[in-house]
Amino acid sequence: MTDPAMTDPAKTDSAASRETRIDRRFAAARAEGRAALVTFLMAGDPDPDTYARILAELPKAGADVIEVGMPFTDPMADGPSIQAAGLRALKGGQTLKRTLAMVSAFRKTERDTPIVLMGYYNPIYVYGVERFLADAKEAGVDGLIVVDLPPEEDAELCLPALKAGLNFIRLATPTTDDRRLPAVLANTSGFVYYVSITGVTGAAIPDYSRVGDAVARIKRHTGLPVAVGFGVKSAETAATIAARADAVVVGTALVDALKRSLDAEGRATADTVSAVAGLVREIAGGVRSAPLKAAE
Repeated sequence: MTDPAMTDPAKTDSAASRETRIDRRFAAARAEGRAALVTFLMAGDPDPDTYARILAELPKAGADVIEVGMPFTDPMADGPSIQAAGLRALKGGQTLKRTLAMVSAFRKTERDTPIVLMGYYNPIYVYGVERFLADAKEAGVDGLIVVDLPPEEDAELCLPALKAGLNFIRLATPTTDDRRLPAVLANTSGFVYYVSITGVTGAAIPDYSRVGDAVARIKRHTGLPVAVGFGVKSAETAATIAARADAVVVGTALVDALKRSLDAEGRATADTVSAVAGLVREIAGGVRSAPLKAAE
């Protein structure tokens, strides 16, 4: 098995060192002197048509990078809100193949906003790694976040993804110490996703006073942008993190806004798309109001 601590992705394959849409988007945000906004929603939630309309609105509302959740029946790292979103999507017939088709449809009108698929390895394994990477690349996917594949398993998906020209984004947490960070970062590309709390998504509010220190510590090990997620619920919390990181990630708050817009049977209403887009616009305003200090 490949030792990730000893692997330089630039030497593994030249595709890993090519500039990607994610690289260009972070560079553009940096040039504007601000952090980027990364949004997460579950593909197919609450239904395929409504999700597709929401997806189309996200760049207009201020999303710089879009994370597309891949529904899975056993989402062990997700809190109740995102678990429920996944169940709604699966109930509506969402599959990995349909998710890739949604990305492909999105790419017909939006060429610049990066798309990152986020989820678990099982659906990819069942789909077939080689077939998945080829189809994801063709659809216009830019990167992957697979939360249950540690660096010790990089040969399973991470290294093939880099070879295919996809960014592989790794998670770091408050418990990822300086001894562990080099292994976590060895084959990471695009950006590093710092999970600012321990536990499942939506479970707690981070200690914002420590976020800046954590970002600085990670940056001592990598030149990649650091995106901070978990606990972002408003323009105010987004601005607080944006002053300390290269990007702000918001997911649970958007999923909750979507859920509140549904009718008693869990179906989309006339307010669903605007409820999500409106919150993204509000949070984007908070992100853009904070000067980017992480790059200083």
